Amino acid sequence: MNTIDHFNLRSFDLNLMIAFDAMMQELSVTKSAEKLRIGQSAMSHNLSTLRMLLQDDLFVRVGQKMQPTAKARALAGPVRTALSQAQNALQASDCFDPATADRVFRIGVTGEMEMVLLPALVNRLQSVAPGVKLLSRAITSDTVDLMMDAGEIDLAVGCKSQVQSRHRGEVLFQSEVACCFNPALCGLGHTLSREEFLAARHAVLSQTENVAGCVGVAMQGMGIDLDVVLAAPDFMPLLAAARTAPIIATVPRRIAVQYAPLFGLTTTEIPIDLAFPPVTMNWAVWTDRDVAMVWLRDQIRSVTSDVLALSAAIAAE
Repeated sequence: MNTIDHFNLRSFDLNLMIAFDAMMQELSVTKSAEKLRIGQSAMSHNLSTLRMLLQDDLFVRVGQKMQPTAKARALAGPVRTALSQAQNALQASDCFDPATADRVFRIGVTGEMEMVLLPALVNRLQSVAPGVKLLSRAITSDTVDLMMDAGEIDLAVGCKSQVQSRHRGEVLFQSEVACCFNPALCGLGHTLSREEFLAARHAVLSQTENVAGCVGVAMQGMGIDLDVVLAAPDFMPLLAAARTAPIIATVPRRIAVQYAPLFGLTTTEIPIDLAFPPVTMNWAVWTDRDVAMVWLRDQIRSVTSDVLALSAAIAAE
């Protein structure tokens, strides 16, 4: 990307570019002034200023007409492009047609949302916004605010307990976890008692260096120490490990419902009452009224409702 000399541009009245473009289109001081809805003297003043700044006549009279000089012709294309881009940028937040839009949305997601929300969202966008693309970025509670502030992501979906004043947020659904295990290896039935859960070895999700993970930390708050033998930042290694080892993998319930059967695992409710931060959608205040972002947030809300209904239907089977 080319750098911009803000200091030098600050001393140049960009309205002069508009006057120049109008003059290139009309080749008449009178008609250009009418087009810009300014007086003829003001238009003449703009041209005089441009000639002084650019050290060129720009427009010279040939018979009854004004003709652009070589320098004016060379400037015409770039000036027109710059004005067109500026106009498009100013109108972008007020106009968004999903059916014709060609845009990349950058969405920060946790591991759960990457596998539960994104597939459903992509499926919806294929039919209502075929030109829209999604760039998924992994987030954690430590990185999400910094990534949003830096503009690396347009919004975030995952667990976030606190919303900064510069951000907006809303709850999509409550967080729940479930236990997945291979009953043949663990010697367990299709239900799990508190005693069996506490006596077992465990695999848990962890986004930090703490091997206890969020489940283990929650247990520690209750005075319980789990025997955690595997902590990973994603659910897939946990389910894979539970398929081949006598351990219990505790993962988000919606992950368990959709993916545990692929590993031949039994899924049960966790036999201990635990509370986790809800799954939220968060975005920066400066995108609050961006019509494209408003549209995207509506799509995520709608898809979330579909995902919740699907998970409930699968769990009931």
